[in-house]
Parts: sequence; C-alpha cells; structure tokens
Amino acid sequence: MESGSPTAETARRRRNPEATRAEILAAARTVMASDGPEGLSLSKVAHLAGVNRGTAYQHFETREDLVKATVSGVSDYLVETVFGHGRNANNTQDPTDFPVFEVISNLVDFAVENPELGRIWLFETLASDNPGEDKFFRRFKEATESLSGSEYSEPGIDAEAHAVTLLAGCFLWPVWVKARARSRKERNEMARRMRREMLRLSLHGTLRAERFPQLEKLLES
Repeated sequence: MESGSPTAETARRRRNPEATRAEILAAARTVMASDGPEGLSLSKVAHLAGVNRGTAYQHFETREDLVKATVSGVSDYLVETVFGHGRNANNTQDPTDFPVFEVISNLVDFAVENPELGRIWLFETLASDNPGEDKFFRRFKEATESLSGSEYSEPGIDAEAHAVTLLAGCFLWPVWVKARARSRKERNEMARRMRREMLRLSLHGTLRAERFPQLEKLLES
C-alpha cells in the first residue's frame, strides 16, 4: 500500500498512470476470476494492485466502471490473441486462405491456458443485455459469416448460432480439463482434442471439405 513519503514505486506510478491503470485492471481480472463480478470491489482490487483506494478511484470512479473496463479488456485481449496474427477475414480475397486452423488453435490454447479469463468473458457476455455487441463475439461472428457466406461453405449456415456453439463449447472445455488433466502433458492432449473437434465441426459443418484439402490432412493427422 502507498503511505508515508513517496517511494520509488509510488513515484513511478505517478509518472506512468497508464501502467498503474493496467496494474489495477490486472488485479481486477484476478479478483473477478476467483470471486465473480459480485465479489469485485475497488478496495479489494486496490489492495491486490498495491495502490491506495484514492489512486484506484482516480482511474475508476465506480465499481461498475471497473467491471466494464475489466470485461472490455478481456475482450480486446481475446481479439488480439485469436486474430492478431491472421489476416482480416473481411479483406481475404480467397476464403480458402483464411487461417481457419490458426484461429481455432489460438482460441483453444487461450481457453485452456487462461480459464479464468475465459470464464470472465463468458459469464459477463451472457449477463449482458446485448451480448452480440461484445467486441470479440462480433469479430468471431464476422469471420464465421465471411466463410459461411462464400461459395466455399455449405448452404444454409446460421453463422450466429454456429459462432455461439463453437465459443460456448470452447470456453466450457477448460472445466473438463481442470477436472481430468493431472499434468501439462494431459492438458496439452485435451487441448489437441478440442482443436481437432472444432476443426471437424467447421470442416464438416460449415465448409465444403473438398475445397480445403489442407485442413482434411490436419484432421487426419
């Protein structure tokens, strides 16, 4: 906690308010993941972040502001992690070039390695009055629509329902991983199983499999 004369750490925070805000949000993610949104308080978060409550209130005037910023930050992080290294689906000239397996792998790896962040995103999105406006969900649905609206997709795909199905399964899978995996090797194997199943659902549910021979080979391996 900050008290007495300014320390080097206190001085650093005063010079870099963005870093302080990031530390507060990181602490908020930790608290929300363990205690849920109802257990989040500015005083608890401030204590975990190592700042006083006054500093926390300078960045977030109310608890609701902190909850909203925390969930928004998780959604931004998901977009960057899942899609950051792939091309924008809306700008892809040939849908067969869209990195389907890369997106699936990034999503599954994130969910398995960061179950608490996935839980925050899933629970808060479900509790939202307008879950379809979440940044990550919109991006995932747009990618699904880009593929399902092309000649490379099976006809009649409901992109929104398909996106919800894939995301719900992916973010619930870590519950099974936590209950059954006793080592990193077992956790990696369960992540591999989910990657394969999501690829199979996409390849034989949304896409015309014959147009994606490279994905068929991945599925057979």
